[in-house]
Amino acid sequence: MRPLREFDDDLLRIDCETARRLLVGFIHNEITKTGIMRGIIGLSGGVDSALAAALAAEALGPDEVLGVILPHRVSNPESLDDARLVAGQLGIRTCEIDITPMVDPYFKLYEPEAGDIRVGNVMARMRMIVLYDLSHKENGLVIGTSNRTEILLGYSTLYGDSAHAINPLGDLLKTQVWQLSEFIDLPERVVRKPPSADLWQGQTDEDELGFDYGTADRVIALMVDQRLSRESIAEYGFTLELIDRIAGLIKKYQFKRMPPIIAKLSHRTVNRDFRYPRDWGM
Repeated sequence: MRPLREFDDDLLRIDCETARRLLVGFIHNEITKTGIMRGIIGLSGGVDSALAAALAAEALGPDEVLGVILPHRVSNPESLDDARLVAGQLGIRTCEIDITPMVDPYFKLYEPEAGDIRVGNVMARMRMIVLYDLSHKENGLVIGTSNRTEILLGYSTLYGDSAHAINPLGDLLKTQVWQLSEFIDLPERVVRKPPSADLWQGQTDEDELGFDYGTADRVIALMVDQRLSRESIAEYGFTLELIDRIAGLIKKYQFKRMPPIIAKLSHRTVNRDFRYPRDWGM
């Protein structure tokens, strides 16, 4: 059955030069106004962290960006090579810390039957522990690498890869991350590789989600940005099953996008009645 409507690809297309300028300015302003001049980034070898690192290097200068490579024994060796490739192209400083001896003893001693997802969550949180420790050591802020698609679909680990001080990519859909990465000439093999959190051997984002990012971004553009009903979205050729799955993930993982709920007792509860801009008083 042919779709009744044709999807307008302009809904996903961005002005890359403007986006680059705004995001470089965002990183520079949000970090330097705190009196800090340095950024800390977990460099995975994937396109998201590569783009965040490239923007940070332009905003702060390559010497003021530390790319932290955090492999585990199950990590794909190509991911390490790609992380090093990106760091070399950008000229940023790097350090490599193997998280295997930090993660594996816990499961060996206490949770030997834990599955891939639990192990992957601990890996993601251990990486963030290391990044925040280096943040203190280096007097820098942790720069996030999660894109808008991942944030909406809840495809992140709470207090793991979802933790950061600032996030330059959080309003870019995955397909827009690819656009901007190509525009600033990141290594093609990094931009084109299948997206993977690299939390276990053979893992890919799209296999785990059950759909590809290009499809997800089109549905998100119609559902979130255009605010169309499920029936109207289906007129573009998407199945109701897919639409409902994406809508269900967005609703299910709303809690990941919110600060923890505080039981209200006082007249000015934090994040309810006591709310100020991030940098109030500065």
